[in-house]
Amino acid sequence: MAIAIILLSGGLDSATVAAQARADGYELIALSLRYGQRHERELLAAKQLATWLAVREHTILDVNLAQWGGSSLTDATQELPQTGVQPDIIPSTYVPGRNTVFIALALALAEARGATAIYLGINAVDYSGYPDCRPEYLAAYQQLAQLSSKQGLAGQAPRLVAPLVTDTKVGIVQRALALGVPIATTWSCYAGVDEPCGRCDACRIRDRALIEAGCPELATPLGRQLAAEQYPR
Repeated sequence: MAIAIILLSGGLDSATVAAQARADGYELIALSLRYGQRHERELLAAKQLATWLAVREHTILDVNLAQWGGSSLTDATQELPQTGVQPDIIPSTYVPGRNTVFIALALALAEARGATAIYLGINAVDYSGYPDCRPEYLAAYQQLAQLSSKQGLAGQAPRLVAPLVTDTKVGIVQRALALGVPIATTWSCYAGVDEPCGRCDACRIRDRALIEAGCPELATPLGRQLAAEQYPR
């Protein structure tokens, strides 16, 4: 059976992509990163999801990007955005170099394990503004994979597969439901607390998508309240 590396953050997108890879017939090896994120609760979700996915191997690797700062996801002194995604503005939750570093590590693991694909939960729609979540970024990285690896020199570099890159968040929820993903196990909140805050952009985007997809019971209490106020019966 062909092997795929999954960058498994513990969030809804990465869980859905992992389930898609399994549905595509791959044996899964999961890689999660402890990079200094304030929402490390997602790593517990990643462990639980790895069990549900029956992955062959799950590594949680320490790569401390927080030491350089530059992001409200790694610096608890910065306020998390709560106003929604703004067109053409890169939000403070962007972590400099994160995806570039993560994919490089996934490529190294893929070559070591003989994997033929790397599945990524990158999405360019709801998180517009992140430079490392765009299709052209992935295309350039695929070319780098061809040039930088032994497999690539043989014309067999692992494929970078991003099934959700142009999906809406509602579409991602619908795909997750179709694949049987345990959505309640996933974790999206940026705040680094025991329960999802319902206020940060990640919670707001997730809650709206869950409600629009017909799963309000999976949204946060605040998300349900805001939806009821916005769309009263």
